[in-house]
Amino acid sequence: MAKAIRIMSADSALVPLVAIVLGLLVGALIMLAGGYNPLTAYASLVEKVVGDSYNFGETIREITPLVLTGLSVAFAFRTGLFNIGGEGQFVMGATGASIIGIKLNLPMWIHAPLAIIVGALLGGCWGAIAGYLKARRGVNEVITTIMLNWIALFLANYIVGHFLLQPGQQRSYVIHDTASISLSAISAMFGNARLHWGILFAPLAAIVFYILLWKTRQGFELRAVGHSPSAAEYAGMSVGSNVVKAMFIGGVFSGLAGVTEVLGVFHYQVIAAEPPGYGFDGIAVSLLGGNHPFGVVLAAILFGALSYGSAGMSFGADVPPEIVRVIIGMVIFFVASHGIIRWILKPLLAGRKSREVT
Repeated sequence: MAKAIRIMSADSALVPLVAIVLGLLVGALIMLAGGYNPLTAYASLVEKVVGDSYNFGETIREITPLVLTGLSVAFAFRTGLFNIGGEGQFVMGATGASIIGIKLNLPMWIHAPLAIIVGALLGGCWGAIAGYLKARRGVNEVITTIMLNWIALFLANYIVGHFLLQPGQQRSYVIHDTASISLSAISAMFGNARLHWGILFAPLAAIVFYILLWKTRQGFELRAVGHSPSAAEYAGMSVGSNVVKAMFIGGVFSGLAGVTEVLGVFHYQVIAAEPPGYGFDGIAVSLLGGNHPFGVVLAAILFGALSYGSAGMSFGADVPPEIVRVIIGMVIFFVASHGIIRWILKPLLAGRKSREVT
């Protein structure tokens, strides 16, 4: 754990923290300009998140898919790739879990694990398509993943509409109880919030991310290919296969996010007009978390709390929920504009370095 923390320097850790503060301050100024009280708004947001056990549990539920899609994007970044296909991988993971959860009727000890595995692998395979096109045809993964997002959405709608549809509804049948990953006993402790096994999968996935990328030979190869493909190829590493592997693993994380939403939250899949948004939010989570697995977990907690707490701002201070998206956007802006943050931090960092020299 100590080494994991050292990978994120004090400088890189301060940048997102300052970005968060500046984002909240700019959000407060925007609320003042709109005639809203920022103190009341932020207090309402906090009250919504931690005011009672049910809302606290729902906040945890909201954070879970953000961790997984954030890890998906971060893994690709760490291996020199830009995975904007979290949406499609999420949808395909959900679709795989729906098919197994609805069409099969198996004992619980095999039904839920099988649905989880199939959904995660389907999300991984969807990511591997973009990896294959880049490795074999040199097609930029940004283009292919964006296109695959919409292909996944319409393919999932077709599967639900023709094979899983509940008559008279715009959604699938409900999955069998044996495929559910809900935590009924723990949910009861949180006012019947929709908690599920995914709240354990997410931190475990972050640990797997770290171990795989920094503690294994395969992880070393993936990082080497990301840093310098030509040097990695000269060292005897297969650049193409590692690109496919990286996109597959990233897709598994996003696919697992879709799995948890179907098996743990809704228990069915809807015919959607647009992607759910978790994949795109995962990009912001990854950037704010410094593309580090443990940073992603912390960033997802912030984003999940802001997203879920936005309803509290609406009811408690009459602030439009779009303001929360503006705040998140400003946080991302300041993270991306790290030159501004480093200029602000320059006196502090200079003082710290001088003390170290002394």
